[in-house]
Amino acid sequence: MEKLSLDIVTPHGTLFSGEVDEVAVAGAEGDFGVLPGHAPLIAIVRIGALITRADGQHGYFFVGGGYAEVISDKMIILAESAEKAEDINVERAMERKKRTEELLARKEGVDFTRAQAALERAIARIQIAKEFAHK
Repeated sequence: MEKLSLDIVTPHGTLFSGEVDEVAVAGAEGDFGVLPGHAPLIAIVRIGALITRADGQHGYFFVGGGYAEVISDKMIILAESAEKAEDINVERAMERKKRTEELLARKEGVDFTRAQAALERAIARIQIAKEFAHK
């Protein structure tokens, strides 16, 4: 069976590099899947989960936005941030969520776009860790 080469790259380095059977990712225009032989594609990746399947096993990741490129049987995710689900620090994410909600409640002197994105990342990390970290 054909495989898809996947690289998940962040500004801090490569988080994952390997061969998979399938990738499901949260795209800006909706979730999408990629299999070996997929048509060339460039897409915006939104904050959310990225799921891989390889030899019947699944891998679960948080992706904090970025871009996906598919060429032939190779997919590269250039992520602003990314973590394996099992590596997410839920306590830290919950604290970040709380602080950001308090910041947004002040309403003055707040960069709402930036604060809203931070809140969205914190919520996604919590959800992904709770749903996927122990699968």
